[in-house]
Amino acid sequence: MKKIIKGKKYDTETAKLVGSASYSYPGDFQHWVETLYLKKTGEFFLHGVGGALSKYSQSAGGNTVTGGEAIIPLSPEEAKAWAEKHLEVEEYEKIFGEVEE
Repeated sequence: MKKIIKGKKYDTETAKLVGSASYSYPGDFQHWVETLYLKKTGEFFLHGVGGALSKYSQSAGGNTVTGGEAIIPLSPEEAKAWAEKHLEVEEYEKIFGEVEE
């Protein structure tokens, strides 16, 4: 997916995939998948895809919603918070460096 947000290009094809997380199973309306990417410029972003009852849902007109997807730019602090919540220690340290005990 490619998207321009605030004059910056975000492209899942050219950015480095550094981690992902998901909830539920495909076909469930609450299902979602989030993938953390790192651009060559050092910027992080999430690519999220989800069902009709996920945070990625989109209006289909009237009172109807459908699944959808989005790109969300993240600050380094937001990327670290997302990684702390969703990644294993080894994955986190590979991205952000070793953390003190």
